[in-house]
Amino acid sequence: MKHYIPDGNPMRPQFDALAHYEAQHFAYAFADGVATLTLNRPERKNPLSFASYAELRNLFRALGSATDVKAVVLTGAGGNFCSGGDVHEIIGPLTRMTMPELLEFTRMTGDLIKAMRLCPQPIVAAIDGICAGAGAMMALAADLRLGTAQAKTAFLFTRVGLAGADMGACALLPRLIGQGRASELLFTGRSMTAQEGLQWGFFNALHDPDALPGAAHQLAHTLASGPTFAHGMTKTMLHQEWAMTLDQAIEAEAQAQAICMQTQDFKRAYDAFAARQKPVFKGD
Repeated sequence: MKHYIPDGNPMRPQFDALAHYEAQHFAYAFADGVATLTLNRPERKNPLSFASYAELRNLFRALGSATDVKAVVLTGAGGNFCSGGDVHEIIGPLTRMTMPELLEFTRMTGDLIKAMRLCPQPIVAAIDGICAGAGAMMALAADLRLGTAQAKTAFLFTRVGLAGADMGACALLPRLIGQGRASELLFTGRSMTAQEGLQWGFFNALHDPDALPGAAHQLAHTLASGPTFAHGMTKTMLHQEWAMTLDQAIEAEAQAQAICMQTQDFKRAYDAFAARQKPVFKGD
């Protein structure tokens, strides 16, 4: 969950501010509580490199203590989301690595997905065009996905001689679209069309390409203006309850909700309702 640490708290210096973060391997912008990460190698459909994998992993980890960031938009430049790992910069070198080196790489890629799921901020993925391989996994690891009719999502690991079991795909994808549909995509590596993605629950909505950035940021700003401590709790419980029985989940949610009832945002919501006003949440 996301904790609010006020300026006067002696622990405040331990918490990072990411409003002025300077990204090295993608574009980063911050406004009104929303951080926007844009994969920006459009001439190659925004592939990932060893360095961008690592920087994305580190940034999502840092978001756990970034009290200024309330929500995240993840997108790509030039009409595509992400084509996955760069064929020449990643796949070529991987063919020459030893097993220990390969394991370090596959663990690093998995750590990016872990960091996205564990960061407390809701992540909105805005997906246009190609969304393949590791790009499809980043989209899958987001909390909400908006797409366009041109979006083509492919978990194409099998097409390069690898298992569909990559970066958590066999755990995440069946939970989102069902075991049978996930099995088809992971075995064949074929592209899921935007309409299939919408019907199967992968996409929350589809927009025209020109409208996609605005829709993604509008959704992110709506989340950022909400009770961000409670949003963080929701994300935590959605993640943790996969491994719980129903009885365990109900008890965990009872404890989580009791904690949220101690926040000032809960009181603000009641006071605003009583005054017939819209609550202004502050995340504490």
